[in-house]
Amino acid sequence: MSGLPAEAPATPEERARAVAEDFTRLYGAEPEGVWAAPGRVNLIGEYTDFNDGFVMPLALPHTAVAAVSRRTDGRLRVHSADTGEGVVTLDVAGLRPESGAGGWAAYPAGVVWALREAGHEITGADVHLASTVPTGAGLSSSAALETVVALALNDLYGLGRSRPELARIGQRAENAFVGVPCGVMDQMASACAAEGHLLHLDTRDLSLRQVPFDLAARGLALLVVDTRVKHALGDGAYAERRAGCEAGARALGVNTLREVEYARLPEALDRLDDPTVRACVRHVVSDNERVRRTIALLDAGDARAVGPVLTEGHASLRDDLRVSCPELDLVVATAVEAGALGARMTGGGFGGSAIVLVEAGDTAAVTKAVEDAFATAGHTAPRVFPAVPSAGARRLG
Repeated sequence: MSGLPAEAPATPEERARAVAEDFTRLYGAEPEGVWAAPGRVNLIGEYTDFNDGFVMPLALPHTAVAAVSRRTDGRLRVHSADTGEGVVTLDVAGLRPESGAGGWAAYPAGVVWALREAGHEITGADVHLASTVPTGAGLSSSAALETVVALALNDLYGLGRSRPELARIGQRAENAFVGVPCGVMDQMASACAAEGHLLHLDTRDLSLRQVPFDLAARGLALLVVDTRVKHALGDGAYAERRAGCEAGARALGVNTLREVEYARLPEALDRLDDPTVRACVRHVVSDNERVRRTIALLDAGDARAVGPVLTEGHASLRDDLRVSCPELDLVVATAVEAGALGARMTGGGFGGSAIVLVEAGDTAAVTKAVEDAFATAGHTAPRVFPAVPSAGARRLG
């Protein structure tokens, strides 16, 4: 995970070379390979993935890069170029959720633990990581770490796991080892996304469709606005929303909220007494419908009409789930007032980033309006950059 700026990263080849050279200086031998896995931004479908719902993320060009070699002595050595800390050495056989591998090292350690829990004999590894995915920005810096380590070990140890299976391994690492009850969207986007496409994912069975998303050809752009407000999803707020969704499913007699039809949402809400649970159910069921509306619009070639759907989704996240914050609300309101087609917060919320759909010619004006609004409000200046649909996890060398 990284605090690096969100400008366009160096070429993959240059980054692979640099990370491999750092690995060699650090561990005294060349790595067996170098891999990369991207962060993601989610166009629509938030807090739906752990409800077996629909999501539509895209991979960013910002990646976690890992140089990795196997070990046979049961030791896991991990190092990050982005933390200023030294090498963390762990006993593979002793890895447990309660074993004390905290901070950033919990993500690669959790992947090794999850692979061993799945029956794979991982006898150790040397890992050196460097990432350009901004941390705390709702862009899945943790999933990028999990995915890149999972893919590297899958290749080096010949485990034969598919990309969706590796995504599940990363999710298990984050759920059970790190302690964040996330769904599988982030890891699936990092593992399976395709350049130039959105990933239309059904999180119930992990069936997916690559949806062409060439906004430039339509005279449009999608901006990411990182508010620089940091979130920590492990602090309980995310878990509270998940618990509210699960309580709603129990009260409605379904396994997950995916089973609640949008057409019958008013009837379902009438059966719920707890206003917090009712709000969770309303958001999830309506956001699943927003994903369906978005895919229908894109299939019809009407990308501009997606804008209001995004803004509607933000209102639901702000008012029903209450996971927004003043900075995110300011981005959305200012961007829309300045002429954006639509905007919403993306990711887990409580800070992080928003996305803004704009006419390409309005990019500079909308960006300036948001920056000026932040300055007037006394907020730290946001980082604004284009969301370019990029390739998923891959081996670089």
